Amino acid sequence: MLGFMSTRVRNGRAYLVGSGIASLAAAAYLIRDGGYPGSAIEIFDESALAGGSLDGAGSPESGYRLRGGRMLNFTYVCTYDLFSFVPSLRDPELTVLDEIEAFNARNPTHAASRLVEKGVATDVSSMGFSVRDRLDLLAISARSEESLGTKRIDECFAASFFETNFWFMWATTFAFQPWHSAVEFKRYLHRFIQEFPRIDTLAGVDRTPFDQYDSLVLPLVAWLQARGVTIRQNTRVVEIGLNPSTDRSTVESLTYTSDGVSNTVVIDADDIVIVTLGSMTAGSTWGSMTSPPRLENKGAGGSWTLWEQIARDRPALGRPHVFDERLEESAWVSFTMTFRNVEYFARLQAFTGTALSTFRDSNWLMSIVLAHQPHFKDQPSDVCVAWGYGLFIDKPGNFVEKTLAEASGEDIMIELLGHLNFDWDRQAVLDSVICLPCMMPFITSQFLTRAKGDRPNVIPHGSTNLAIVGQYCEIPSDTVFTVEYSVRAAQIAVIGLLKLEKSPTPMYDGSRHPAVLRQALAKLLT
Repeated sequence: MLGFMSTRVRNGRAYLVGSGIASLAAAAYLIRDGGYPGSAIEIFDESALAGGSLDGAGSPESGYRLRGGRMLNFTYVCTYDLFSFVPSLRDPELTVLDEIEAFNARNPTHAASRLVEKGVATDVSSMGFSVRDRLDLLAISARSEESLGTKRIDECFAASFFETNFWFMWATTFAFQPWHSAVEFKRYLHRFIQEFPRIDTLAGVDRTPFDQYDSLVLPLVAWLQARGVTIRQNTRVVEIGLNPSTDRSTVESLTYTSDGVSNTVVIDADDIVIVTLGSMTAGSTWGSMTSPPRLENKGAGGSWTLWEQIARDRPALGRPHVFDERLEESAWVSFTMTFRNVEYFARLQAFTGTALSTFRDSNWLMSIVLAHQPHFKDQPSDVCVAWGYGLFIDKPGNFVEKTLAEASGEDIMIELLGHLNFDWDRQAVLDSVICLPCMMPFITSQFLTRAKGDRPNVIPHGSTNLAIVGQYCEIPSDTVFTVEYSVRAAQIAVIGLLKLEKSPTPMYDGSRHPAVLRQALAKLLT
């Protein structure tokens, strides 16, 4: 199905700031549900390519690059709705969702060694809970968000909890740290309760046929551009002009720079503006086999400065400093490995399976995931690509003396080979692999402890023509650090600004399914 298209034609124009999945989804819903012709929609983005954090690039010669590997899940009802009407680039008779479902039917996710210690897959049949751990999990699940407030996860559990199999698997699947928000942790427990019984195999994870840029971004951009949507890349919005009243949010102008030239768009009465505030991948930098990436701050790019500009003296637009000034709590390093010897990759994949493997005894808390190959559309058959990350960037490695923040691609490979304990010629592996590390200062900033009002509502209080989307708006009960959160924000923005007589796609709630609850309880007792 390619979906229902609205027959109503809207007056006015829509201006979208940012070209990540939230803005692209909003543009699609403006067309499908809102009656906007594509020619009335304009997207601005400071980067050279659309897609935001859903990126993927590189070559066999220089190495492929992925900042992240986004998991999907059958509960991503908004995301799957979006791609149910976007045609495949390979076969216009199919949708992108058709491709995703067929791919996962052929290639189900299965972790063969979810946790590894001293080079050996450990037994994760038990979660490793004490009685107190079980009671604490039930307690945090039952508590209200108001009562948890700005508590950290480690304020809700005993120290021993953070040595359980469960914590190592749950934390590295979703990238939680002990100092992150207890509220966000609680939301994840509820949102992914159906994954609790199979967290050891990750069997509930869906993947895209290729990297997310090729599989999701390119077909969506093609669909939008075929309908006349304008996407202005290398164009930074530097100021959003709001009306003088601090208790109302009416956008009156957008000022942007492109090729060193400044321009201002006047926002008319019938126009709407949808803004992606903040960015979890802002300031990302790449290292090489011989050099580490550098650590940037909120001054890199314009996403954080734009939020600070519009939120000044406007409480309804949130508090960006809560998320952009705590790099020691939000930064970590990912790395992409391009294998030019398929035998090494095949042996590694036989050990890990097709899902995340975490080295439990790693000082960096290193994890790797080996996707189905090819992972890039242009990837030759004699080249394979894998991705990984480390959550602790300020500790020396187990096999190299450097911290992860100081590590080059070669250092990371030496550390990985040490944890694998394979009988490989280390130098031969290093000569056949390109490992590119990426420092991401804000990658888990959306998980930081926060108070009510730190994140603005999708339709901020007092807004007349402005909506906020992305990872730093507030959607009750839903979980940040997911594609789903951004797409749901887009749905809410379009429905709210246009006052459509419909609701966002209902959120999946596993706690309403007795079978899901029984399975989760059984796993809790292991």
